Amino acid sequence: MELTHNPSLLVFLIIYFGIMLGIGYHYSKKVSDSEDFMLAGRTLGPVVLMGTLMATWVGSGTVTGGDTSIAYSYGIWPAILYGFASLIGVSILFLIAPKIRALGTYTVSEALETKYGTSAKLIASIIIILAFVGIVSYQFTGLGMVLNVTTGISVDMGTTIAAVIIIFLATIGGLMSVAPTDALSAFIIVIGLIVAVPSALGQAGGWENIVTEVPEASFGILGELSIIEFLGYFLPSLFLLLGDQNMYQRLASSKGDKETRLGSIGWAIGLLIIYPLVSVIAFTARVNFPDIDPGQALIATTTIMPTFIGGFLLASITAFIITTGSSYLLSSATNITMDIYRNYINPNATGKQQLFITRVLLVVLGILAYVLTQYFPTILDAQMYAYTVYGAGITPAVLGVFLWGHRVTKQAGISSMICGTIATLIIEFSGVFAYDPVIISVPIAVIVLVVVTLFTKPKDPVVSRGD
Repeated sequence: MELTHNPSLLVFLIIYFGIMLGIGYHYSKKVSDSEDFMLAGRTLGPVVLMGTLMATWVGSGTVTGGDTSIAYSYGIWPAILYGFASLIGVSILFLIAPKIRALGTYTVSEALETKYGTSAKLIASIIIILAFVGIVSYQFTGLGMVLNVTTGISVDMGTTIAAVIIIFLATIGGLMSVAPTDALSAFIIVIGLIVAVPSALGQAGGWENIVTEVPEASFGILGELSIIEFLGYFLPSLFLLLGDQNMYQRLASSKGDKETRLGSIGWAIGLLIIYPLVSVIAFTARVNFPDIDPGQALIATTTIMPTFIGGFLLASITAFIITTGSSYLLSSATNITMDIYRNYINPNATGKQQLFITRVLLVVLGILAYVLTQYFPTILDAQMYAYTVYGAGITPAVLGVFLWGHRVTKQAGISSMICGTIATLIIEFSGVFAYDPVIISVPIAVIVLVVVTLFTKPKDPVVSRGD
């Protein structure tokens, strides 16, 4: 079956865009300073917190990369197992969430500064921008695919339009408006996926027909992947989440520890529902669309469903792509404002000045993300690059702060960040390693953190005893 565009689905996107713009405009009027814009005034309740955590994490990386691409290309079980990386990450964040909220920083860079000093803060800001701009770039591409199947315009033109939409929504209200729209998007995607799975299975002729049509290897525990190839997808996702500034900002934005715990539990439950359903729908596309780009598996399936179900699911997909793009764009702009502009350019900047600079940066970084869309052949490639840069460069040092406490040293944290990032970039762009750089770069970052700590930790003073 060929993928053809379905203009009737466009109505659902227009309705969704209208709702999102209305909510964004309403909450944008409540923004008065940088804290409102970046941390939503620290007022998020458990339901909104759960929704914004879920919607931010499950974006284009899931519905056009991650689970979708893996299920279509390699098999259903590796896609479902891939989702467990996020559940492990959420469990660990649940344990350290009170510490994250108590620290109450705007950025992960600020959290690193408390332990490793100002140099670590600057290095972390650069790494975060490198990773987050990459994440934003494939949100543009993902939404471009959505616009392609609904309007017939090329994916490239759709990507350009997507960039404008996402940049605009991030700019008008920051986290104050992003968080409520995230919550609505989260509930839309859960309902949309639940409704869509029976239809997707029916369009593929039922599970028995899928078993007949799809190669037997795709039903193995790792599908058509080797263990090293699987870890190349699993580990970047895990290590990004464990140190993800977006998640830390949202956990710090809650009303209190109780809201943080409840929101985190709801987030985990949502992921338990979302990941298997996405995997199943994408896997059915192997029967209906055997020759498409793997990243289009979920989107393509919406075009052959009954219009209401397909339109609702497509609006759900769009919801997660837009909210994730807006959130990561906002987070990277926040880094430059709080860690560079406020510290090195204008230390006396008022809240309104910081707000203005952040909005300007949103546009600049959005343009850079759009340029980056031209450099990666698939969404999955861009996703793994961004995840690994962050997971190797930031996460071991961040976990050192929250899990290793006073034991880790300043020299160890900075060395780990530098070595993890350099190793990732060298492996990624030199082509000397056939697998994802995470297999080498994360162990390097962790080993450097531990070894340097052992060699630089001050020795306990010798206490002499009197006679």
